[in-house]
Formats: sequence, structure tokens, C-alpha cells
Amino acid sequence: MRKSALKKIGERFEKYSLDAILVLNLDNVRYLSGFTGSEGAILVSQNRNYFLTGTRYTTQASEQTKGFIIREYDNREEEISDLISKLNIKSLGFEPQYVTFEAYNRLLKRLQDTKLIPIAEGLDSVRNKKEGSEIKLIKEAIRIASESYLDIVGRIKVGIEEREIALETEYLMRKKGAEKVSFDTIVASGKRAALPHGIATSKRIKKGEFVVIDFGARYQGYYSDETQTVVVGKPTIRQKKIYQIVKDAQEKAFEAIKPGVDVTKVDSAARDYIGNAGFGKYFGHGTGHGVGLAVHEMPHISPLGKEVIEEGMVFTIEPGIYIPKWGGVRIEDMVRVTSRGYERLTFLPKELQVI
Repeated sequence: MRKSALKKIGERFEKYSLDAILVLNLDNVRYLSGFTGSEGAILVSQNRNYFLTGTRYTTQASEQTKGFIIREYDNREEEISDLISKLNIKSLGFEPQYVTFEAYNRLLKRLQDTKLIPIAEGLDSVRNKKEGSEIKLIKEAIRIASESYLDIVGRIKVGIEEREIALETEYLMRKKGAEKVSFDTIVASGKRAALPHGIATSKRIKKGEFVVIDFGARYQGYYSDETQTVVVGKPTIRQKKIYQIVKDAQEKAFEAIKPGVDVTKVDSAARDYIGNAGFGKYFGHGTGHGVGLAVHEMPHISPLGKEVIEEGMVFTIEPGIYIPKWGGVRIEDMVRVTSRGYERLTFLPKELQVI
């Protein structure tokens, strides 16, 4: 188990007076143990750490996890409950966002002598600060995705369907080494570019349209996420203006990134700039989100974000303007927080590309 993660988990033992913590979220399970399978749970106690998995994954767990006592189960809930009872655990912390109400009630019935305590801040924050080995994997995911985009962008032309661009991009990412794509590739052109999550359709691209392409790859568990907006044919004065506003807003957000700064200040740097330019009502989503073992994770760079920027965090900066019945622009890059500011991890140029 990662020493840095153990330290943070230890803080929760003290804060909540816990005997043990149950970890069910597979991203957190992977982070803590190295296990890459699709079925597993971790019980962290004061003295020992247990890894529980189904019979299909016993061998894999024994090869991938170190520092855990491995227990095999046919019924996960029964085995977890039996182990907790056997260890005489009186106070058990759990991740409330990953335990259904039904599962919680079943655990209550099985563990009548154990107090179940939700960990308010969850364990996802343990993954906030990325280590050097994680950055390498993220950079490789970025390389795969970005090079795939560069291979496909030249094929964008009048008459091609959005979904053809998306499918070709996804195929190239897999061909270049991605385990999978981060999400269904977004390709939204013309009026559909006003949809922040405009999944590619059979719509054919027309001359003079913006095309928003949001794409990403996963490599050895770690994700990338990037958005490019291009225009097919000569851009209008309005298109140039709106694109430049979004680009400048992103730069304002970059400038606000420093350790110790509230995430809301990074968000407002971009949001206020767009608002002052007269397009505030057309920017509705957060300015960014963390990326790592999940494509959307902490921190949340938004008006509602509660985190403080820390050195080692990795997140996106992705302001946008989306005007109904006209179109939209989004520009997205991934950054890593450094001691003095940030390092841009994505490398594609963000000047308006005319195709």
C-alpha cells in the first residue's frame, strides 16, 4: 500500500475514532493495492490490511497486491461481514457515495455490534496528489489521444459525418495502445456545438461550422481528457471573437493556479472573464475537474468546489461558450500543479485551427 495513502487514511482513523475502514470503490481499491481486476474490496484495520475478492481473481490478487491478507469469497457481503465480526471491529468507516442504501441496511442487519460511520470527505481525496509514476502514465494517455487526434483532424471536411470522425479517433487511440477510450468521443458541429456533451451523430459537417471534439484515452488505468475546437472554412468575425474570449478565459484560469488557492478562484478567473465579455449566461458548467484513475475526480474546479489547490494535483481547465441555435466553443487542457504554478500536460496548440 502507498505510504502517502496510508498516512492520509491514518488521519481518518483518528478523526472518526475508527477500528477499520471498508473500501469498495474500485478506483480507490486499485490505488491502494495495485489490483486491476473488476471485483475486489479492502478492509484496512489498525494492524492489518485485508484484500477480498471473488474466486475468479484470487491468483491475480496474489500477484498484484502486496502487504494484504487475501481472502476469497463466493458472497462478498457475507465474507466482509464475517471478517468484521471475527476481528471484533466496533466502529467501521465506509465510503457513503459508493454504498447503496439497500447495501447499507443489509450491513446494519449483519453487523449489529458494529457502528457504521460514513467518512464525510470520502477516500477519493487520497488520490488528489499524483506521484511521478502516475504522471508518466497520464502523459502516455495524453500522447496516445493527442497523436490520434492529429492523425484524424486532417480528414475533417465538408460532408463527413460527426460519428465517422469519432469512430476513427477511437479506433486510432486503441491502435496506438489505449486500453479503452475515456468516454464516448464528442464531436459536435454547427448548432450542435452548443451542446457541451454533444455525442457524435450522423450529422454531416457543413462549410463555416465550428466542430468541437472532446476525446481521451486510458492507459494502464490512467485517463486523459482534452477538447479541440476547429472551424471548417473561413471563420466569421463573430466566430473569431468568441473563440478568442474562450482562449483568453482559459489563460486567466491558468494564471490563477497556485498551491493554496481555493478552486473557486480558478473557476471565477475564467467565469468572470467570459461574463465581463457579455457571454456569462452561455457558460454553465465547471471550469475543470480532476483526472487520474477516473476521468472525472477531485478536485472540482467550479463555483461549488470545496477543495484547495495542492502541488501535484492534475485537472482540466475547460471554459466554453455555448449559444443555442448558433454553436459553441470549448478549449480544454490538462495541467499539473507545481510549487509555483502549473505545468501544461496536454501539448496540442490552442490557436483557432482553420480546416
